[in-house]
Amino acid sequence: MRFLSRRRRHPLAGFVVLLLGLVVAGGLYSTLAPRSAGADTADARQVETGRQLFLVGCAGCHGKNAAGILAAKGGNYGPSLVGVGAAAVDFQVGTGRMPLANSSQQAPRKPPVYTAEETAALSAYVASLAPGPAIPDTEYTDPSDEADVTNGGEFFRTNCTACHNSVGAGGALPGGRYAPPLDDVSGKYIYEAMITGPQQMPVFADSVITPEDKRDIIAYIESVSEEPRYGGLAGGGLGPVSEGLFSWIIGIGGLVVAAIWIGAHGARVKKQT
Repeated sequence: MRFLSRRRRHPLAGFVVLLLGLVVAGGLYSTLAPRSAGADTADARQVETGRQLFLVGCAGCHGKNAAGILAAKGGNYGPSLVGVGAAAVDFQVGTGRMPLANSSQQAPRKPPVYTAEETAALSAYVASLAPGPAIPDTEYTDPSDEADVTNGGEFFRTNCTACHNSVGAGGALPGGRYAPPLDDVSGKYIYEAMITGPQQMPVFADSVITPEDKRDIIAYIESVSEEPRYGGLAGGGLGPVSEGLFSWIIGIGGLVVAAIWIGAHGARVKKQT
């Protein structure tokens, strides 16, 4: 105590006290503060796992830094993934469209190559490269009683039927491409397709179609897919044009064939022979 009291007026006394206070405060904070570093470490570990998976399975087309690889004759082997977001990766990999089995006009849906955990790691890695659409919340991908099927039907018929048909049965598009059927697609993938615009599909951002309206669209697609087929030939559910064409070919065509047969086997023909 005498040692301290004699030196309390020293020019450096204030600095020493401040330094001791900072050391004590820092020690108390590091001891008592809630530990949030565990989640950050887990995220970093997932991103690193995704990077390793990317280097093995994706870098051959998209480049080691996911910036794409240019072909010698122009174009590229795989587009840049910087800024596409986790939702794009989750859609493409989760539906088996990526990695591509072979080069074609359109990547077809097939059983996924990666597990759900590996897909999440790949999505986390690509999302870490630059901001982009995130994987949607289940609140908007799993329709509940709050979903308005009527509203979803109006949005779907206005924006989606030109390609996917009024009941989501899909259809042909120019250039050898097609709109896939939606009857057995998860609501999460439908939402991700709307916000990322895979292949020839336009992007419907949340500022254009709100998450609530997207939830209603998903509810409408599910309700149409679950509707029973009450007998008869559904014709693939492709709508009145295809059904009319089918009726014309089968119905009128059958009558024409019958008329030709009757004419060829009529009484006058037999007399001439």
